[in-house]
Amino acid sequence: MFAKLIAGALPRLPSQCRVCHSWPTQPVCEACVGQFAQPQPRCLTCALPLPTQPHDHPRHCGACLKNPPPLDRCLAAVSYAYPWSTLIAHYKFHAEPGLVRSFATLLRATPWVEPALDEADIVLPLPLSAQKLTARGYNQALVLARQLEPRKTRADVLLRLQDTPAQHTLKRAERLTALDHAFAVEPLLADTLRGKRVLLVDDVMTTGASLFTAARVLKAAGAGQVTGLVIARTA
Repeated sequence: MFAKLIAGALPRLPSQCRVCHSWPTQPVCEACVGQFAQPQPRCLTCALPLPTQPHDHPRHCGACLKNPPPLDRCLAAVSYAYPWSTLIAHYKFHAEPGLVRSFATLLRATPWVEPALDEADIVLPLPLSAQKLTARGYNQALVLARQLEPRKTRADVLLRLQDTPAQHTLKRAERLTALDHAFAVEPLLADTLRGKRVLLVDDVMTTGASLFTAARVLKAAGAGQVTGLVIARTA
């Protein structure tokens, strides 16, 4: 904790690790990635952490076994905790899109992410509302998707029709209804989804409501398979 506070108090220099302040290095050095991004068993369909067991650990959490979500698979690189929560906040809210290179490298080193990128027919970023896009100046999910797979990324297929409150501010029942009409597929491009393997990209998965709702919309439009991909998953 003391080291974290000291590091946070130091001025940041170019080519300096944002976590431990070593120099020269990438925005997140290899040592910090090794320390803060250890592989962890996760539910296959919602990416929640699962208990580590020596053999035959469960592949789904209890909630997904009881009510399978519309995602066929969900992949997350890390849990939403220090230092990733801080870095993602800077990426989203403090105009630091350059951090995307570190996030993309982190994701590509995550088990099953490279095969998911290779197998996807189309990569779709979770769209922002017009209000949020104006406030931020860019869609962080689109920047991430283009960094990961520029040739397959489309920003014109999945649309955001309305702004909604941040999911963490809502109760569970409100989360399930707030996004009912938030997403739609561009009618003239619906054929691009028919029978296709879709990779749905976002930065953070909190309740799952946004990704699940978008996945339902994509499957209703004919998508054959939808995989979610996020940098971080809240516990």
